[in-house]
Amino acid sequence: MRDTIRAKPIKIVSKIFFRKIFPALLICFIVSANIYGQSVSEIKANRDKYLWGQGTGTTLSQADKNALSMLVSQISTHVESEFNQIQKQVRTNDNVDFSQKVNLVVNTYSQATLHNTERIVISNAPDAKVLRYIKRESVAKIFENRKDKIMNFVTNARKAVKERRIGDGLRYYYWGLILLKSHPDCNAIRYTDEEGNKRPLINWIPMQMNEIFSNIEFKVQKQENTEDSKRVMLEIHYKEEPVANLDYSYWDGQDWSHLINVKDGRGFLEYYGAAAQGKEEGRVKVEYIYENQANIDNELKTVMDKIEPVPFRDSYFNISFKKKQAKTHTQPTPDAEDENTARGISRVDNPSKYRSVLKNVENAINKKQFGAVKDHFTEQGYNMYQKLIAYGKAEILAEPEYAFYKFKDGVMARSVPMSFSFENNQQEFIEDVVFHFNENKKIKSLSFGLSQDAAKSIMNKEVWNETDRMVLTNFLEHYKTAYALERLDYIESIFADDALIITGYMVKANTNVENKFKDNRIVKYNRQTKQEYIQNLRYCFQSKEFINIQFEESEIRKGGGEGDIYGVQIKQNYFSSNYGDQGWLFLMVDLNEPEKPVIHVRTWQPTKGNIDSVYGLGNF
Repeated sequence: MRDTIRAKPIKIVSKIFFRKIFPALLICFIVSANIYGQSVSEIKANRDKYLWGQGTGTTLSQADKNALSMLVSQISTHVESEFNQIQKQVRTNDNVDFSQKVNLVVNTYSQATLHNTERIVISNAPDAKVLRYIKRESVAKIFENRKDKIMNFVTNARKAVKERRIGDGLRYYYWGLILLKSHPDCNAIRYTDEEGNKRPLINWIPMQMNEIFSNIEFKVQKQENTEDSKRVMLEIHYKEEPVANLDYSYWDGQDWSHLINVKDGRGFLEYYGAAAQGKEEGRVKVEYIYENQANIDNELKTVMDKIEPVPFRDSYFNISFKKKQAKTHTQPTPDAEDENTARGISRVDNPSKYRSVLKNVENAINKKQFGAVKDHFTEQGYNMYQKLIAYGKAEILAEPEYAFYKFKDGVMARSVPMSFSFENNQQEFIEDVVFHFNENKKIKSLSFGLSQDAAKSIMNKEVWNETDRMVLTNFLEHYKTAYALERLDYIESIFADDALIITGYMVKANTNVENKFKDNRIVKYNRQTKQEYIQNLRYCFQSKEFINIQFEESEIRKGGGEGDIYGVQIKQNYFSSNYGDQGWLFLMVDLNEPEKPVIHVRTWQPTKGNIDSVYGLGNF
């Protein structure tokens, strides 16, 4: 009975469908097919209104690619007269004529924005045929997004230079310049400076970059010589202040070195063998192209592959080793350390035993007899020490100027300047290694110290007591170190089981209805469980030669209730062997037990927002 009752509505719906709905749908299909067929012929016939390309292939994707290629050729011809600088810019051989060069540059747009042109599938695979078309009046819109990106790079560059992030400033200026040279209006695009003057970017950007180079100064801080080696410690300033970041390489006698990533204005030069003998001058090249980092933006990478690089002769510096050595500002003395990093934290009265332990550790690292100091560590501390040594080629840069502080039940020793280089990557980092002793004077853990800017942005929050600020600094130092040393067990332990974890990355969105030719990139956020996040991290650690995280300024709120619950929004620079980005990390962390921090919320976004709007304390 129940089966019969259920069947009646189905039969009724079926009769209605075949008698009334299906004939109507069939008529609509026939009409739409006629309209569709007419539209293809109309587009092809109306060359005054449309540019089009048609492609065939065994797959739809192949046919679409061929259609786009033909459309690119049509657009190239259409805008050829506007590309008046291409003759000198594009990387080609001498047999390529001007039209082909324009086509190569227009092809860089096809990687992204041209995929948003209109498409008609004439026939499907295996005899696929596709038509791509665009209105002639809409061609200019294709270039709008690239202009927006150019202007954003220039804005970011100016901001970075003001904050002494000179490496970021040079990178953004150069990337903007390269994109500018691929734009048909490159001579007409202007930028309004601080005085309200509108400057042509094609001339203004190189002027800004050369001005930056003219204000960079490499100062010799000290020299260390052995029979077959020479190390020169440098201070790198911009307008008499230590740079927050910068990358450079130097001539070692045979080749240019890896890129050295400057931290807090500190760098170095190293020479070996014959190159070290009687060496009285160094040759340095400041990085501004950042070709490897450009890989994160397909459009930028494509343009850099097509456009000839722009040389800046002012990016080269000669450094005399005979000049009077600079008085150090960036390697903190105990007093400076006491004032800027650990105000209110008690100094250790008699640190000789701790100093003796660290001297032994220094000798073990310098002599590469790493296991000789195992007895100075706890089991966990020694495990971290081994990971530190395995983190690239680890070397102590200079004799440390230690400062020892009482912290909780132990002692904190700040710090050993070390460099880390990697076999398969042209990158070298400088880190200040902080050692933490337990009550038995054994090293229980170590961490990479925060930059001066990041530390100050926390220690200057005078509404909290100094101990709370040091606890927060200590947590962030261990947090960033855990990713570098691949401490998956530690990361797993600090996230609450029900933590809200949101990761973000840039993706290309669907076509914008109002502007089909805009890049339409958005940030895609993924919410992950703790287990998913840890599993993804495990894969990430296995697939990368290194990870390095650098923190800059921060905004911090403390929860209004009892206890130490903090909301931290901090600027993060993420580097790895195959990927890099810059954005803002938000953490909501419980530090009531400093040795057992608990993260309840972790999010990331590319730009800074109101801390209360990014899953802040008010949401919980």
